[in-house]
Amino acid sequence: MAAAEPKPPAGMSAARRLARGCWSAFWDYETPKVIVVKNRRLGVVYRAVQLLILLYFVWYVFIVQKSYQDSETGPESSVITKVKGITSSEHKVWDVEEYVKPPEGGSVFSIITRIEVTPFQTLGTCAESMRVNNATCDSDEDCVAGQLDMLGNGLRTGRCVPYYHGSSKTCEVYGWCPVEDGASVSQFLGKMAPNFTILIKNSIHYPKFQFSKGNIENRKDGYLKHCTFHEVSDLYCPIFKLGYIVEQAGENFTQLAHAGGVIGVIINWDCDLDLSASNCNPKYSFRRLDPKHVPASSGYNFRFAKYYKVNGSTTRTLIKAYGIRIDVIVHGQAGKFSLIPTIINLATALTSIGVGSFLCDWILLTFMNKNKVYSHKKFDKVCTPGPSSGSWPVTLALVLGQAPPPPYPCSADPGQAGQPQGEGQSQAWAVPPPRPCPTSASSEQMVDAPKRGAGPGLGASEPSQQDCALTDARGLAQL
Repeated sequence: MAAAEPKPPAGMSAARRLARGCWSAFWDYETPKVIVVKNRRLGVVYRAVQLLILLYFVWYVFIVQKSYQDSETGPESSVITKVKGITSSEHKVWDVEEYVKPPEGGSVFSIITRIEVTPFQTLGTCAESMRVNNATCDSDEDCVAGQLDMLGNGLRTGRCVPYYHGSSKTCEVYGWCPVEDGASVSQFLGKMAPNFTILIKNSIHYPKFQFSKGNIENRKDGYLKHCTFHEVSDLYCPIFKLGYIVEQAGENFTQLAHAGGVIGVIINWDCDLDLSASNCNPKYSFRRLDPKHVPASSGYNFRFAKYYKVNGSTTRTLIKAYGIRIDVIVHGQAGKFSLIPTIINLATALTSIGVGSFLCDWILLTFMNKNKVYSHKKFDKVCTPGPSSGSWPVTLALVLGQAPPPPYPCSADPGQAGQPQGEGQSQAWAVPPPRPCPTSASSEQMVDAPKRGAGPGLGASEPSQQDCALTDARGLAQL
């Protein structure tokens, strides 16, 4: 007689049944239950919330923000500047080569409007400036020879000498003499500076959309030689007068020219590439960038020197220059219709409309007079039916080493509990008596619903019987 084939372990068989049950449940379809509540006030709130959400997405998201477009910020940009004009001070005439720094014509440049000149400086000894810390003295004992102050003008010799004017004394230093504070002369160059003209050439490129444009009109009739910028009639003539720039920034030219300052020329290229290229135009704005109300950081100045030879010795003229620095700043954003952001924002809009349902459900189940009745209608409490031997909960219990007892039979008639199952059954209570299924609480008719006529199916809905089965509590806890 052939030997019996070994049976697979119970755990492996149970695991297979569990996998088959999970795979079968994966393809199940679930659909929500819809409850219609006849309540005018709640309906008004629901539609109002939906309308607000719809207006937000239609007006702000799609019209204002243009979220149906693919966008690119920060265009690639180039800036070339050129200043023209002459002016004069008390002692000389100044041209562009002297009052524009640096002369290369980049996006940042300075126009000198006032200077403090210290002429004929040579290497030698002289009195230190009184602005330097511990520079004043009464005798040579107050000055230390060889001391070098980082904020001073030279190396101290150890002597106390009279200052350039007045009765004060300061320590003597070896350096470029005379020092700036003792012999400087102020000259104002801003008399004709408001009429200086500034040409700003700007070209931008959006690589994502392969779009390029410049701010100068393509004309061959010498248009740029006789035009100046006007926002309406001459938008593509980027020649600005310095006085116009300062005025548009809201500043007084005389005060700004005396102490110096920083003015930003902002060029904004916001382009809707769904339209023609002629609708993509630059927008200019002007504002002061340095904080004029903070004395420690307002104003603008710098120093430079001009060197030359006098009788074989090196001599220089030190110039402390105050001026108006121009910073040309270019930014912008381009957008063009794209299907992907459109689908994403439409899906977001449709999903957000569900916020109205969430809000109204919260009001319905929290603040309404019959909130318990609404809750009973909205949520069905279904007892878990008795699991079959092949169902996945039983299989899971077998895998975990737990075998729940067979379910008790469920009887709808409590009066039949404890009765024998047949005449031939000698043990009437071999199986525990079935428990009656609990019924849902008696439903009340909703006060907000319209009254219905009498008749089957037209009155208040009767509570439905729900099948249930008693399960071993210890087995469920172990699950």
